Amino acid sequence: MFLRHYPLSVISTIAIWGLSLFPVSFPETVTGVPFYDKWGHFLMYGVFTLTVLCETLRERREIWSSGYLWRLLSIVLMSGLLELLQAYATTNRAGEWADLLANSTGVLIGTLIYFAVAKFIPVKS
Repeated sequence: MFLRHYPLSVISTIAIWGLSLFPVSFPETVTGVPFYDKWGHFLMYGVFTLTVLCETLRERREIWSSGYLWRLLSIVLMSGLLELLQAYATTNRAGEWADLLANSTGVLIGTLIYFAVAKFIPVKS
């Protein structure tokens, strides 16, 4: 049932866990950009947050409620958990405070974009 109502959120969660815990190599054109990894974290969590909020809106038909706040908090907590797992449970990844900051900033900006576009999202009747 959950997968049927929130398919993009579930797929995005799985993708984020995979990208966070397994080695990933980037082309040289990407690695030449300053702070490319932080931009990646920012974009990944911003798009993820926007996806979660938009799918929630389609199901709940409310632009905002306390449930949304819990979703945002859980995204930031998941981000922190993944950084801890990178630091202590993997040998090929490193958890960084700067990554957590980039993730949290992505969540904030994704939320702000959501508020700007929420009134245009069709909801189920």
